[in-house]
Amino acid sequence: MMLHASPTPRAVTRAAEAAVDDPEEVASTVLMTIINSTARRSLGYLSCGSGNPIDDCWRCDPDWHVNRKKLADCGIGFGRNAIGGRDGELYVVTDSGDDDPVNPRPGTLRYAVIQDVPLWITFKHDMEITLKEELIMNSFKTIDGRGVNVHIANGACITIQYITNVIIHGLHIHDCKPTGNAMVRSSPSHYGWRTMADGDAVSIFGSSHIWVDHCSLSNCADGLVDAVMGSTAITVSNNYFTHHNEVMLLGHTDSYARDSIMQVTIAFNHFGEGLIQRMPRCRHGYFHVVNNDYTHWEMYAIGGSANPTINSQGNRYLAPTNPFAKEVTKRVNTDQSAWKNWNWRSEGDLLLNGAFFTPSGAGASASYARASSFGAKPSSLVDTLTSEAGVLSCQVGTRC
Repeated sequence: MMLHASPTPRAVTRAAEAAVDDPEEVASTVLMTIINSTARRSLGYLSCGSGNPIDDCWRCDPDWHVNRKKLADCGIGFGRNAIGGRDGELYVVTDSGDDDPVNPRPGTLRYAVIQDVPLWITFKHDMEITLKEELIMNSFKTIDGRGVNVHIANGACITIQYITNVIIHGLHIHDCKPTGNAMVRSSPSHYGWRTMADGDAVSIFGSSHIWVDHCSLSNCADGLVDAVMGSTAITVSNNYFTHHNEVMLLGHTDSYARDSIMQVTIAFNHFGEGLIQRMPRCRHGYFHVVNNDYTHWEMYAIGGSANPTINSQGNRYLAPTNPFAKEVTKRVNTDQSAWKNWNWRSEGDLLLNGAFFTPSGAGASASYARASSFGAKPSSLVDTLTSEAGVLSCQVGTRC
């Protein structure tokens, strides 16, 4: 396990302030946004619209490459206020190298992400970036891979630690390796010693207002998207996850009660071939899992411990052929006498090939209606809403 610097009091306060008092209200707003987008599509208002409210917000614009920052206005759910580098300059990465993690060259991705000012980071051309050490980001950054084919692969990957306002969009992130026991720069004025990193694709640690959208993630040493240590205000949307064991960990340990502020929206993702478990595996917080397509798992889809709230709405769960792996849900190392009171609910989910979801707590009651008052979008729409999950093939001058 990696040793991290202790958070500043300001970092802890900032994360706590990012959590909302009524997560059910945010969940209901997400559903209304989806309903409005799909209704507009069916009425023909959006000739290019898919009904996916994030995509319909920006993809209809043939000049998206000129208006890149429009993306920052398109988030939904708990991470909807992540503005990334919206208020800063565009920075174009021209150099795929990573020769010196302490003194990165201008033009590299590492040089861009450590800066103290907001930046909207793009790429001049297709590139594969093999990082020697973790890419330790600074606050108010967008990494925008639209229009080119960018792989972060075969080395270290992305660390978001004690910062705020990050958007990661349009990257292939795969084959991430454990790295560390090295000096790494995190800002123009600071570098420090890093012990071994686990090899996550995206590691979110004590951070808030984070949005990971339209990435393709696979085959890393540890998690694909992990959020721990009081992280909150996170949306993970439109991603394509494949070929991995422990996909997504949300919550540090059962004893780390600060993760009770964690609020995460998981929407329009495709959990695809070669996945085994943790889609996600949750602790303590509130997790809205809405309109995702689960086509593959080997052990279970959604797991948890330490009394998380799991609100599953309008997902499609296709169970594997293994007769002993049909259950969507797994309570990890907990007796039923304890988990029977956890609020886990399934509303409007499509359960196929023998899949079943075991509700509990308030979610087990047929009268529970607060967050379902608008109803999740029918899971029959999951095909359309998730059909272009993962990295998009965007061409300059045409609709993306």
